[in-house]
Amino acid sequence: MRAASINSNSLLEVWKVFLAGLICVAALNCGSAPEKTDSTDTGYIETGKASYYALKFQSRKTASGELYDQDKKTAAHRILPFGTKLKVTNTQNKKSVVVRINDRGPFVKGRIVDLSRSAFSRIASLNVGIIDVKIEVIK
Repeated sequence: MRAASINSNSLLEVWKVFLAGLICVAALNCGSAPEKTDSTDTGYIETGKASYYALKFQSRKTASGELYDQDKKTAAHRILPFGTKLKVTNTQNKKSVVVRINDRGPFVKGRIVDLSRSAFSRIASLNVGIIDVKIEVIK
């Protein structure tokens, strides 16, 4: 009977050490993580790839209910509220454009924003198709 209680005590000690180590690792990871900001906060920044709408979407209804107009400075984002203003900067040439979110998307892995043709052409050649960008909520 005594041998069984020694084994359970040893097992309990091993679990305590394991849990203490797990808590330390979790605390270290949390401490080094960047501070999260709400995506609707002014100054929220995200980096990734941007593309632009194909011509076939001209005059089609967007998720916000308005019609897509390739000549307006608009964009699609998965979660930002409609009406959010973004500064979109091409990370290669540092050109930027301000757009308004009026649609949902893009739904292609690795892309963070779809720009209207007009907005995209302000920061890159339409021949490129996809660019690396930084987006920042400005209001």
